[in-house]
Amino acid sequence: MAKASNTRLVALLGSINTGGNRLTMDALRAALTRRGFANVATVTASGNVLFDGDPGESAAHADGFAACLSEDFGIETFAIVLSAAQLEASVAENPFVGDGEDNLVHVHFLEARPGPEAFDQLLSDHQGRGHERIKLGTVALHIDYVDGVGRSKLTGPFLAKRLGCRGTARNIRSLRRILEAMG
Repeated sequence: MAKASNTRLVALLGSINTGGNRLTMDALRAALTRRGFANVATVTASGNVLFDGDPGESAAHADGFAACLSEDFGIETFAIVLSAAQLEASVAENPFVGDGEDNLVHVHFLEARPGPEAFDQLLSDHQGRGHERIKLGTVALHIDYVDGVGRSKLTGPFLAKRLGCRGTARNIRSLRRILEAMG
């Protein structure tokens, strides 16, 4: 159960309404509210959940979201919990914002920061596979899917295998919607 506070947070859920993990946002909001999350709202239908909580308990909040999805819906996934300031910082450090198309420029939020050798391996393995531009940020991977996400060979499983951790991506357009909803 999450403690309520006045801080608006977002949980970015991995693999929701993709790859067969179908879930209505009404059902998700109801389940999270039953588990004690406060002031729950969703932004779009792809697993962006706003709630009030203590930013110092982000790991506990993330565990609570993962437990809810597993126990209530049979979906094994994870959550990245961020404050508005953390989300804004991730967008601000993305070197492709303003240079690429907002729907093609993504922030791929990671469960852990990969070491430089893992990032170098990713770049090496991706060489010649596409035109994407990739940059490692503070807590995320920044990607410009120049030719489109659907055509890219730079997929979640490809990234996870090389980086040694899972991640969940949002494009700049979606992140701006989430920030606007966070107030």
